[in-house]
Amino acid sequence: MNADTHLASPSRYAPSPHGMYLRHFGLRMAPFGITPDPAFFYTGNTRGELLAALLYAVTQGEGIIKLTGEVGSGKTMLCRMLAERLPPQVDVLYLLNPRLEPDEVLHAIAAELGLALDGCRADAVLRALHGELIARHAAGRQVVLLAEEAQAMPGATLEALRLLTNLETASHKLLQIVLFGQPELQHTLDLPQFRQLKERITHSFNVPRLPRALLDDYLACRLAAAGRTAPLVFTPAALRRLARAAQGIVRRINILADKALLAAFADDAQAISARHVRLAIADSPFYRPPWHAGKLLAGALSALMLLLAAALLWQWLTGSQGQTAATVRTAPPASQASQAHATTPAIAHPGALQTAVADAPLPAPSTLLDSKLAESRDWLAKQGPQQLVLQIASLPATETAAAETFLQQAQQATGLRDLHVFRLPGAAPAKTPGNTSAARLLIVYGSFADQASAEAVRARLAPASPQKILLSDIDSIRMEMKAMIAAKTGRGAP
Repeated sequence: MNADTHLASPSRYAPSPHGMYLRHFGLRMAPFGITPDPAFFYTGNTRGELLAALLYAVTQGEGIIKLTGEVGSGKTMLCRMLAERLPPQVDVLYLLNPRLEPDEVLHAIAAELGLALDGCRADAVLRALHGELIARHAAGRQVVLLAEEAQAMPGATLEALRLLTNLETASHKLLQIVLFGQPELQHTLDLPQFRQLKERITHSFNVPRLPRALLDDYLACRLAAAGRTAPLVFTPAALRRLARAAQGIVRRINILADKALLAAFADDAQAISARHVRLAIADSPFYRPPWHAGKLLAGALSALMLLLAAALLWQWLTGSQGQTAATVRTAPPASQASQAHATTPAIAHPGALQTAVADAPLPAPSTLLDSKLAESRDWLAKQGPQQLVLQIASLPATETAAAETFLQQAQQATGLRDLHVFRLPGAAPAKTPGNTSAARLLIVYGSFADQASAEAVRARLAPASPQKILLSDIDSIRMEMKAMIAAKTGRGAP
């Protein structure tokens, strides 16, 4: 059979997405489901140690416990395993809806405890909760609240949970809270208004990504739990491709491995090849996984595309010396080249840039460079002053042909969404403010909220670029543009 077709398309797969290959591979059940099933718990990659640490922290009954991890990293599985392994004297409550308001949270916890308090005021609910928790403590029981997706909780709800930890006896907390959330939860807790909550957190854990070295072991563990008695071979090339696509996220590993088994079944194969994984990746929504730089940038280029853009830049830079003479001969007169910018008014302060851009009439762009210059001015007006960019090239403004060629190549390879171009005055002599011969074209990449995010991307670009990639901020670009505008209009800088 041939698996080159789209995995989801054959009608013969419709009755059961997994049953078709269970007998073929000697399985009792589907090995790579994404529903957290304790039967498939993998103790490697510190998962077993994390579970043991959670059990210890909960049974100690002190403070708040926090566990964070990326989407699909296995937080819910650990939550289920924790609930399953806790001693019988521990009563487990679940808070599954993170969007509840503070009063709704109190009612939800009361309902988990079996209290019928619908319609009661928040203070009455809190008193009833206190009484019920004291009664359970007197009976030798411990109560733990497991709150999932905590990063999505409103701030007031997080504060309400903190106040619940004030319910205590002389020596014990009456309610133990475990927060499960994505890394954004830590960003929230780092805010000044949550410092009291942060101080109550006595144990913090993080779920790591699965490294490439443990991928084969993880797959074998899942297959054995599903009833496979003999090893199912994933070829080395298949494992490499799977590891690159999944990026250590176990949910992605499960989705891709499941689809790869479907492709192997369609080929009547007993081993999973790189081709089967390639088909699985093509059938998955994350086959072009985004890079992470502290915070995800929507629509950002993948690392591969970034390196390709840097390689194109390298080709352009190494050839620019030979192109300079031809560029000068073919470049339009300076009066024409600067016509698109001669009507720009002086700007009193950076915040007025957006208004000036909106009011200044611009001629229709005739080249990709002209279009990108106009688009970048609009983009600049919308950025915050503290945003950072990566400066990937700075060249004389006369080298318009070289810049045009680079933009065309970059557009075909990666798109121009995250590339921005500005015409800046350069290091013009102070006594000749109207001198534009020192003007330059500045090509920058991205928009980053913090230095760590920018540095992560710069580290990916730097090996492929012979020119040093510099960090710059939006405010400095605005100031240089103001200087250029002041020089062209004959007005001094404010």
